[in-house]
Amino acid sequence: MAVVSKKIPAPDKVSIKTALLSVSDKTGIVELARALADKGVRLLSTGGTHKAIAAAGLAVTDVSDVTGFPEIMDGRVKTLHPKVHGGLLAIRDDADHQAAMKAHGIEGIDLVVINLYPFEDVRAAGGDYPTTVENIDIGGPAMIRASAKNHAYVTILTDPADYPELLEQLASDAGQTAYAFRQRLAAKAFARTAAYDAMISNWFAEALSIDTPRHRVIGGVLKEEMRYGENPHQKAAFYVTGEHRPGVATASLLQGKQLSYNNINDTDAAYELVAEFLPEKSAACAIIKHANPCGVATGSNLLDAYKRALACDSVSAFGGIIALNQTLDAQTAEEIIKLFTEVIIAPDVTEEAKAIVARKANLRLLTAGGLPDPRSSGLTAKTVSGGLLVQSRDNGMVEDLELKVVTKRAPTHQELEDMKFAFKVAKHVKSNAVVYAKDGQTAGIGAGQMSRVDSARIAGLKAEEAAKALGLAEPLTRGSAVASEAFLPFADGLLSMIAAGATAVIQPGGSMRDQEVIDAANEHNVAMVFTGMRHFRH
Repeated sequence: MAVVSKKIPAPDKVSIKTALLSVSDKTGIVELARALADKGVRLLSTGGTHKAIAAAGLAVTDVSDVTGFPEIMDGRVKTLHPKVHGGLLAIRDDADHQAAMKAHGIEGIDLVVINLYPFEDVRAAGGDYPTTVENIDIGGPAMIRASAKNHAYVTILTDPADYPELLEQLASDAGQTAYAFRQRLAAKAFARTAAYDAMISNWFAEALSIDTPRHRVIGGVLKEEMRYGENPHQKAAFYVTGEHRPGVATASLLQGKQLSYNNINDTDAAYELVAEFLPEKSAACAIIKHANPCGVATGSNLLDAYKRALACDSVSAFGGIIALNQTLDAQTAEEIIKLFTEVIIAPDVTEEAKAIVARKANLRLLTAGGLPDPRSSGLTAKTVSGGLLVQSRDNGMVEDLELKVVTKRAPTHQELEDMKFAFKVAKHVKSNAVVYAKDGQTAGIGAGQMSRVDSARIAGLKAEEAAKALGLAEPLTRGSAVASEAFLPFADGLLSMIAAGATAVIQPGGSMRDQEVIDAANEHNVAMVFTGMRHFRH
C-alpha cells in the first residue's frame, strides 16, 4: 500500500461513482459518457460538453447545479468552487476531511476527464493577442492538478487515447481503477499542464519581446518511442513542440519503417537546408549524411538538381537523406531508387512517383505539405550538463545582407550568384565549414574540422575525387566561388582555397588580419565579398 500521509495508506482499488467531464477536444467523449452511464456512474459536466452529452440522450448534471452558482464571466468562472475542488482533493479515509465534506455538502468526484482550451491551435493559427489570452485555460489546469495530486482516490484523464484503457479497467475490476493506473495518469496529467504552461510562457516572451525570460521551459508531446537513440545502448523518444513548421515533425510517413533517432536529426537538417531555395525560382536537392550536406544543387527540374547534387560526393551519399523543394515526380523517383537511400522528404509526391518508391519497401518517404520559412523566427535548444542552451533560430539570409566588395576586383555576376549559393549551404554545414560552388552546384564541402585550412583542403580533395569518379578533366572547384561560414583568421585558408581553383570568396569578415587576407586575394586576382554575418553551426 502506498502512503498518502503518515497516517493514511492509499487504497489500491477505487470505485468510480461520480465522473466530471469537461473537454475542448470532444473526440470520443459521448461514447465514454455512455459507457460510464451504463455502469451506473453519475455524470457531471460543463458548457459544450454538457450539451453534447445531453444531446446524446444521457442523464448529465450541470456543474452549476452542484455548486449552486452559475457560470459567469463568459465561462471564465464555472468550476473554481469548493464543491468541485473539495470533491477532488478530499482524502476519503480521513475523518476530518469526511466531516468537512458532510458539513459543507461536498460530494466526492472519483473520475475527471479534461482536455484544455486549444491554446496551441489558436497560437499556431496566428490569433491576435486578446484572442490568444482568452484561450488560456484556468479552471481546467486547476482541476487537473487537484485530481492528480489526490490520485490516491481520483482518476484523472487528459488524453482521449486513454479512454479505452479506463473502460477496460472498469470492465475487468467491477467498476474500479487500480492505484498504479491512477499514478501513471497523474504523472501524465502534471506533464500535460507543464507543457501547456510552457507553451503559454513562451508565447508571452515572444509577444512581449522578452528574449531571456527568468524561467524558460520547453514542452513537448510524445510522438513516438524509438527502438534506440544515437547508438543502440541509448534510449530515445521523439517529442513535438506544437510549432507548425513544415518538416520532419509534421510530415506524413507514406511508406517505410519507423524513422530512427539519427534519421530524424538528419532529415530535419536536410529539409531546413533545401528550404533555403525557393521552389518557384528553381528546383533544389540536398543530400545529407550525418547532419552534414554531401551535395546540394539547383537545377532546371528535380531530376537535374538531384543528379547535380549527387555528383558532388556520390560515395558519401550512399545511405543518406534526400530533401527536395518541389513535388517528387516519377523521373526523379526512378533515379533516386538506384542509390541506397534512407529517407526522401519533399513537400508532396505524385501518385506515379509514390508507386516507384514503393518498390523499395524500406525506403522512407515523407511529405511535409510545404517548406519551412528560412526567415521565420523561433527557438532552438540543446542540452548541456545541468542546463539548456536556448537561442533564436538562425534565420539570416544572404539575400537580405548588404554585401561589401573588399578587393580590387569585383565578382562577376556568375561568381556573385555562386557566392550566395555557397554561403546558403555553408550556413547548414558543421563548423568549421568551407563550401565550393559553381553554377548552382556544390563542388566540394569541408565540414566540422578544427582548422579552417583543413576544411578547405578536405573540400578540395572531395572535389578531386568526384572529378575522377565522373571522368572529368578537372574538379568543379576550378573557377568556383567558395564560402567560409566564419571569418578567415589567416591568409593560409584563402591560399588553400585558391589552390583548389576558387576565383571568388565570400566570408563574414571581422578578423584582426582581414587586410592580410584581402591583400592575398588581390595578389591572386581573387574577388572577395564580406557579409558581416557569421553562420557557426555546432
